[in-house]
Amino acid sequence: MATPSAESDALDPANAARSTLKLENTEKRDTLIKIEKRYQKQWQESNIFNAAAPSTSEFAPGSIAPSDLRQKHPKYFGTFAFPYMNGTLHAGHSFTASKVEYTAGFARMQGKRVLFPLGFHCTGMPIKACADKLTEDVRRFGKNFERYQEEHVNADEPVPAPTQAETKDDITKFTSKKSKATAKGVKLKYQFQIMLALGIPREEIHKFADANYWLEYFPPLCKRDLNNFGARIDWRRSFVTTDANPYYDTFVRWQMNRLKELNKIQYGNRYTIYSPKDGQPCMDHDRTEGEGVAPQEYTALKLKVKEWSPGAAKFIQGKIPESANVYFIPATLRPETMYGQTCCFVGPKITYGIFQVSENEYYVMTKRAAWNMAFQGIFFKDDDFPRAASELAPVVELTGSSVIGTLVNAPLSVHKEGVRILPMDTVSPTKGTGVVTSVPSDSPDDYATVTDLAKKAEYYGIKREWAELEIVPVLETPSYGKLAAEFLVKKLKINSPKDTKQLAEAKELAYKEGYYKGTMVVGDFRGDAVEVAKPKVKAQLIQAGEAFEYAEPNGHVVSRSADECVVAFLGQWFLNYGENDPAWRDQVLDYVKNDMETYSSETKNGFEKNLEWLNRWACARTYGLGSKLPWEPKFLVESLSDSTIYMAYYTIAHLLHSDIFGTQAGLLSIKPDQMLDEVWDYIFCRREISGELLKACSISKSDLQTMRREFEYWYPLDMRISGKDLIPNHLTFFLYIHTALFSREYWPCGVRANGHLMLNGEKMAKSTGNFLTLNDAVSKYGADASRIALADAGDGVEDANFEETVANQIILRMYTLKEWCEETNADTSLRTGPSDKNLWDSLFENEMRTLVHEAYAHYAATDYKVALKSALYDFTSARDFYREALAAASIPMHRDLVTTYISLQALLVTPIAPHWADYIWQEVLQKPTTIQNALWPIVPQSDAGLTAAYSYIRTTSSAITSAEGHQIRKKSKGKSTQYDPEQPKRLTIYTASSFPSWQQKYIDLVKDFHVKSSLEDKSLNAEVGRMGEGKKAMPFVQALKKRIQTGEKAEDVFERKLAFEETEVLGQMLRGLRKTVPRCKGLEVVEIVEGEDGKKKGRVVASEGEGVGSKGEERELFGSAENAVPGGPTFFFENV
Repeated sequence: MATPSAESDALDPANAARSTLKLENTEKRDTLIKIEKRYQKQWQESNIFNAAAPSTSEFAPGSIAPSDLRQKHPKYFGTFAFPYMNGTLHAGHSFTASKVEYTAGFARMQGKRVLFPLGFHCTGMPIKACADKLTEDVRRFGKNFERYQEEHVNADEPVPAPTQAETKDDITKFTSKKSKATAKGVKLKYQFQIMLALGIPREEIHKFADANYWLEYFPPLCKRDLNNFGARIDWRRSFVTTDANPYYDTFVRWQMNRLKELNKIQYGNRYTIYSPKDGQPCMDHDRTEGEGVAPQEYTALKLKVKEWSPGAAKFIQGKIPESANVYFIPATLRPETMYGQTCCFVGPKITYGIFQVSENEYYVMTKRAAWNMAFQGIFFKDDDFPRAASELAPVVELTGSSVIGTLVNAPLSVHKEGVRILPMDTVSPTKGTGVVTSVPSDSPDDYATVTDLAKKAEYYGIKREWAELEIVPVLETPSYGKLAAEFLVKKLKINSPKDTKQLAEAKELAYKEGYYKGTMVVGDFRGDAVEVAKPKVKAQLIQAGEAFEYAEPNGHVVSRSADECVVAFLGQWFLNYGENDPAWRDQVLDYVKNDMETYSSETKNGFEKNLEWLNRWACARTYGLGSKLPWEPKFLVESLSDSTIYMAYYTIAHLLHSDIFGTQAGLLSIKPDQMLDEVWDYIFCRREISGELLKACSISKSDLQTMRREFEYWYPLDMRISGKDLIPNHLTFFLYIHTALFSREYWPCGVRANGHLMLNGEKMAKSTGNFLTLNDAVSKYGADASRIALADAGDGVEDANFEETVANQIILRMYTLKEWCEETNADTSLRTGPSDKNLWDSLFENEMRTLVHEAYAHYAATDYKVALKSALYDFTSARDFYREALAAASIPMHRDLVTTYISLQALLVTPIAPHWADYIWQEVLQKPTTIQNALWPIVPQSDAGLTAAYSYIRTTSSAITSAEGHQIRKKSKGKSTQYDPEQPKRLTIYTASSFPSWQQKYIDLVKDFHVKSSLEDKSLNAEVGRMGEGKKAMPFVQALKKRIQTGEKAEDVFERKLAFEETEVLGQMLRGLRKTVPRCKGLEVVEIVEGEDGKKKGRVVASEGEGVGSKGEERELFGSAENAVPGGPTFFFENV
């Protein structure tokens, strides 16, 4: 049991982050945050992120096509899913937002006009449900909950199981496996406690009993947190959803009207997840558990009782008329196999009810199944659904064990005399009806169970012959023959029903093979493919009165009102997604496959699978917040249906209103009642202006044209960024409705889905103390360190990881880099003069150019983790290399290059770390305007020779220092070494002027592939292997490929020319190496040449230090000297 103090801890907002990293010395962080605040204030005061389309005075309406205008003035319009206003933003929100943010920053640097807006989602049940709970809390405990006393709460209360069933029963359906269920160490029972845990002051909480107060309270906090994050958002275009904003309300009503006119919204009876307590459908965003769970449709069979078991007969005597028809009701996904029924299973320990359906008809099943059926026209009419389970009481309750031996008639079964009710321990009371009909010909579970029952008949208390009815073939498959279950049970060596792992595998194999490749061998549809026969058999059973349709949630669903949901079959307004409008579905599917940018194959595959699976979607409800359905105002538009095309509303929101509620007029002074459906049609290019329209709306022609200009310029949406969990609903709806209401020119260009964000390698959860809000992260690490850590977290659809140690290290990195820029920029000892440049200067300048181009390519591909690597980590590494090389040579750095570096460093990190960049830009480099308006730097392409030399130097230096380190480690362990690394030594570097003769044939091979095919051709490696020298040839071939792929001229590579003078470069390296290698007295570069006698010998071409030879002096060859090749030197240490 949890103690009152544990409950108090749970109410402490700080407790959610108790397991996160604790910072001690924050001086450097505080300095950076102070800079960030200064620049955030500057950006906000200058309205730098407010975006506008080219005006109608610049380009008169009709004078230029929208596509031409966008080409003449390039733009970027990006959004992420607007956050729901029942709390503050957490780090996961900021991860998704950061993707838009980085892209927006990069697009500005490309010279594009950039629009990044954000609204606030308030539609649906969550806010209203919470407000209603608070109303009850206030009534019960007082305005400030002063009458509440801490309770002992069970800390070990079990957490609900995952929302999906253990195995996927219907292989024809695509499902999304996402749940919002979260383990809680201490369960907060009341809504006011949850508000306290959110950090809401106790005396403020009662105000949240008014649902509208949520809309006033949380949007400003969202705006505050994103401003503190440095987001480039145009806040003029913000709004709240629902009829709280009358302008947005007209937009939603227009959308629904037009969809209904297009027959995309229809009315009809269908299965839907339903909350009995709320009395309405419970869609994804209305759930606390079970997001993505959908109705699972079954065929419910009617197995009429022919003879009760003695125990059951005695139990029901006098409670059910003797003349009554009583049916056991198994639910099956495989009606086509019912010909092979040999028995029917119940769980011996499960409690069943006998429920009266009509005057003389009764059904046997679990209470849970009966409760689901109560909303499907079985026990109650669809206009009189029950609200509480007490309204559906069984006539009789009895255990499964008491009905074992009952004889029932199994529809379609070849065993016309009847089959018996038998025990099965693995029957689930929470899936189906708790009654399972047995088809051992095709169900491995059934085959294993009846085999076990026959073997142990006495143990189970049954007659052996009940479990030994003939197993007849029902269908035939290519792989498993006519008795798939028997085949798979034997093949997988399944010995009993307890072999659950193998049985699950067998079930999957049997069902897939049977459904997709099976052929019926019995019944009226003999010879038909199973896929074809299945619906025919189902229809035949229902028509004969021997079955009916039944559905239940395919997982556990709990509404935000804490109600366990069922499936209801009811009349409702729905969007006709899916197979019932195949032309619409195929139009979207074709667009996803062929035109839309998805940035990853996983995202594209997710869309394709979902489009094949998604079906009609209820778009209205009676409870919650929202806009009223125009033609039936008793309904509200549900939250996933009013949020499909709101991106179009962003384009003109600032023209309509200047506050989020639409109480203050926008730039055009238009009133909500002027926004007729026909006005929206004109704005969105669905009709043209007419005198009739101008008269009806009283909006001036110029104002109408201004609104259309904003839309037709900013649309289509360039990038929609959302979590991958929104593909099964919001993102797919977003595509459907865009294609229905807009012309193809305005369909979304791209959707980028990202994974969830983990924190420190684990799932974020308040219960474990591993949780950060956006405000927590920015307060703790600063905006730029948080942004850099988010960029470093990852880019794919797999889950990313915000590592706090990285964020903390970034603080030191950026502070140290800031100080270096300040100090070095003011250093008067730097070299100057254009003619005073050496090899190190050229290498540094060239590497900066390489990284500028690399970073550009990564930003353009939205690969921010690798963009960060090029723009920051590799860029500072290039500076370090330059600085250390010159320091070793006792040469000052060049001022021009230092200034170039500081400038480029600021520019390259601007998309990700704009505050730091703007500080460097304005205060260190003394630029007159913000870096937010700076363009991406234009630099020449890098020189392949210098790039090769740079790589050569780093590789060679690393090899030498690694070899030295290896000898030191060996000596420390008492092992023998080639020389004593702790004594004075000399280093000889051997370089060759010619290649070994064996390499020529591989050069010819690579050249042939380069000319005729591609260096990426997989058969190249196979050919190298075939030539028999793979061990030494493969690295050589890979090195040739790399040289060509990094920009060296192919003719130079094939002519065996290095892109640089190797001996000259080595000569420049000597002074630095002498300082790098401890106790190195002297260094020589020895070129290996062939003497007149044909023997190889060495000749000094460069030297540095004491006791070294002069240029041209001959040397003997030692160690691995003869292994040197051009571009691949070897070296030799010896003590002196």
